[in-house]
Amino acid sequence: MTRVDPRRRVPRTDAVLAEPRIVAAAERLGRGLVKSAVAAAQEKARRGDLAVDHDAVVEAALADLPETATHLRPVLNATGVLLHTNLGRAPLSPAARAALELAAGTCDVELDLGTGGRGPRGAAAIDALLAAVPGAGAAHLVNNGAAAVALVAVALAAGREIVISRGELVEIGDGFRIPELVTATGARLREVGTTNRTSRADYAAAIGEDTALILKVHPSNFVVTGFTRACEIDELTGLGVPVVADIGSGLLAPHPLLPDEPDAATTLAQGAALVTASGDKLLGGPQAGLLLGAPGVGAELVARIRRHPLARAMRVDKLTLAAFEATLRGPASPTRAALDAEPAALRVRAERLATSLTAAGVDAAAVDSVSTVGGGGAPGVRLPSAAVALPERYSTTLRAGSPAVLGRLEHGRCLLDLRAVPPEADETLATAILTVGAGGRAR
Repeated sequence: MTRVDPRRRVPRTDAVLAEPRIVAAAERLGRGLVKSAVAAAQEKARRGDLAVDHDAVVEAALADLPETATHLRPVLNATGVLLHTNLGRAPLSPAARAALELAAGTCDVELDLGTGGRGPRGAAAIDALLAAVPGAGAAHLVNNGAAAVALVAVALAAGREIVISRGELVEIGDGFRIPELVTATGARLREVGTTNRTSRADYAAAIGEDTALILKVHPSNFVVTGFTRACEIDELTGLGVPVVADIGSGLLAPHPLLPDEPDAATTLAQGAALVTASGDKLLGGPQAGLLLGAPGVGAELVARIRRHPLARAMRVDKLTLAAFEATLRGPASPTRAALDAEPAALRVRAERLATSLTAAGVDAAAVDSVSTVGGGGAPGVRLPSAAVALPERYSTTLRAGSPAVLGRLEHGRCLLDLRAVPPEADETLATAILTVGAGGRAR
């Protein structure tokens, strides 16, 4: 009797693709990705690594599919760094996320619905920014903070000199440096002072007919202490050229926990003609670069910058405009909530979590912790916090979970700092820890 090759019993591709759960996956992820997963499952069945069965092939294909069509995965930020660059910096508020959903379809981003003609692009977002910084006379948005500095340089100083203190020739991350960024625009840097001390006289001696502007750069990711001297904005405003201040973190107004962090409102009030900053740091919004001009000369400079040809290459899309406006007009951002969190309340949350985890057999304890702002903001500022301490091995297993949980290692323990974890995510955090324990990998 002839034996039938079992590989012939592998379910046909069209039959598997017709399975309702596979159809739903194809609608969510795309037919090509799903068909590849089905083919991989069929091959496992042919090799004998999987039962030659319709349901087994379906289950294997579904198991290999991602939850979404992107490789990005959600991560709970329990590092204690509020603005973690590797995690995308500021998490968006519910209002901003809702705005993204609206803008993801067709919307009136550049249409006047009243007339049916072309409308001003991003006007509502600019109005929201000007309302948040009443001392500004004009504003413009570009795609990130570095782009804001670069656009200022190319529009106002290409072929001319920018005066800058040697102590502010900073590296802003991933090897990108302010001097290289600025000179790539065609501007020339005139360095003054020394690494630790620069006076008004240093700036004054360097200014000449070829000077386009003075650039002040906040050294946002380090602190120089000791025998130091730096000029304030108001010391430089009478030297005959515009003062442009890159404040970095996007703080729009003073915050009591960050007394040394420059903010846009104060910097403009001190006499800066232009202020540049990032939107995805302390402002708490999407990635964007802010340009704020003081009334009068500053507003005129913003108008020049906006009409420069490269402004088109650096403009933000409809998603950024929507999320940015909603961040400013809506309730407090998660970043602001994390910054303002009371240490006592964080300790209560940590103790509650530790108690429930201990009852489930997990070696957990509530401990005091220290958080930082991160993202190139408020260097040296330490924010009292609270954390759940777990055995060190949890660090690896929690990263592999869904959602992934990122903590930090300290004194041989895995600390899950709660300052950047919203209170409503405590249950999700506990479930992630218990899931790891249930798998027998880290109890």
